[in-house]
Amino acid sequence: MNISSISDTEILNEYVRRFTIPAGESIRSARAAADHFRAYFATASKREKFVCCFLNGQHQILATEILFEGSLTTSAVYPREVVQRVLDLGAAALLLAHNHPSSSTTPSSSDKAVTKKLVTALGSIDVDVLDHIIVAGAEFFSFADHNLL
Repeated sequence: MNISSISDTEILNEYVRRFTIPAGESIRSARAAADHFRAYFATASKREKFVCCFLNGQHQILATEILFEGSLTTSAVYPREVVQRVLDLGAAALLLAHNHPSSSTTPSSSDKAVTKKLVTALGSIDVDVLDHIIVAGAEFFSFADHNLL
C-alpha cells in the first residue's frame, strides 16, 4: 500500500485503536483519562476538539467520540447534542475532554461555564460528569482533581 494514499482520518482511526482504552474497560485516574483522550487530539494541532467518553453504570467505557470541532481558540459545545448522545447510548456517566492548541492547560472562563452547563443539564437526567480534562501536548488539567466539578 502506498503510504501517501492513506488519509488523515485513517491515520487517526488507527492511532485511536492502538492507544486508547477499549470499550468495556474502565479509566481509573485523571492521568489515564488524559492519555486515553490524547489520541483523539493527535491530528488537532491547530483546532480545538471536544470529546466525550460515555460510561455505563459501572463506569466502563461504552464509546468515546469527538462531538465538536472548532477553531484555534474555541469549540462550540451544545449541551442538547451531548444529552441526545447520552440518551442514544444509554450512558450513566461521562468523562469530557478538549484540547488547547495554545499548549496552556489553564481552563478559560468559557471552559468553566460550559462544564457547569453540562453538569447541570446531565445532572437533570441523573447522568454524572466524572471529570473534564484539558489536554495540551503532554500536559493535562483535571477539573475533578482541582475540585471544579
